[in-house]
Amino acid sequence: MAKFADLQLDSGVTRALKRGDRRAQAVAYRTLAPAVMGMAMRILRDEGIAQEVVQDTFVELIEKAHTLNDPNAVLGWLRKVAVNHCLMRLRSPWHKRRVTLELVEDVDVTNGSAHLENMQDIESALGSLSAETRMVIWLHDVEGYTHKEIGELLGHTASYSKSQLARGYQKLALLYGGSRDDDEDTSIRSTRTS
Repeated sequence: MAKFADLQLDSGVTRALKRGDRRAQAVAYRTLAPAVMGMAMRILRDEGIAQEVVQDTFVELIEKAHTLNDPNAVLGWLRKVAVNHCLMRLRSPWHKRRVTLELVEDVDVTNGSAHLENMQDIESALGSLSAETRMVIWLHDVEGYTHKEIGELLGHTASYSKSQLARGYQKLALLYGGSRDDDEDTSIRSTRTS
């Protein structure tokens, strides 16, 4: 799993990017595209849309690299651009409609609640979360964003980011801890309060 914190771009490449050098653009793409794709896939859960984010992010890099004052800031700038492209897609009416239809398909008619079958890995678990909660978890836990930065990106406060993270963790804990029966859960709670 590629992430931005693990990447480095040679300062010569970043200076050449600023000049519009095609070879530097190719090097930057080969080096950074897997991280952008990985983040977009985990946030958006759709390969086609994630590929659009990668494309739009690198088009923006090529068009605006000459405006970057600090060559060392390319990675941070690119990460922010990619996150913004993910957010634009999450907020689009088309995406909201698609997610609503997927949720309706996942509803268990017999008991009226969403169900997850064969939960085997974290990818599946993260996929069960709302797109915004998944994004908060990814940005905080993998990319190292602070709650303040996440809140600003999402147009909310740091508290909103914290609550989304906590809710996401709770849902993941329920998914992985859901195999215990109610009696066992009650006995555990009663021994903790004693």
